[in-house]
Amino acid sequence: MSTPIQLQIRSLQHIGIPVTDIKRSEVFYQSLGFVNNMQAYFPYGADEKGTCIMMQLGSITIELYEMPEPDNTEVRNRKNGHIDHIAFDVADIDIAFQILQKSGFKPIEPAPVKLDFWKNGCAYFNILGPDGERLEFNQIL
Repeated sequence: MSTPIQLQIRSLQHIGIPVTDIKRSEVFYQSLGFVNNMQAYFPYGADEKGTCIMMQLGSITIELYEMPEPDNTEVRNRKNGHIDHIAFDVADIDIAFQILQKSGFKPIEPAPVKLDFWKNGCAYFNILGPDGERLEFNQIL
């Protein structure tokens, strides 16, 4: 067993699920007691946008997002209705990125990506696990 790196993961932040109809999914999760705690749009491709909502119940957060029809293989491989990623909350996204890179992990993104989510935005990046699972590191700014 290898020695763990010195990265402070504070908690499980959310689980991301791509969906085909964000309104239908929102109503479904509301029927389970979740509330829509945030809604935002994200850039997709050259000129399209996707929709993201964060559904919360107590300390559980599920990210639901709907993308326009896929136009490339990477997006087609992200199956609607299946867990796409598990996100870990980190205190400093830039430090987490540096630690993981220096420890031999290969982030998918060349640098943390900033989005206009939450009140002040967020930043994230992903790595892949041994079976291709996406592990997202995320800081709410």
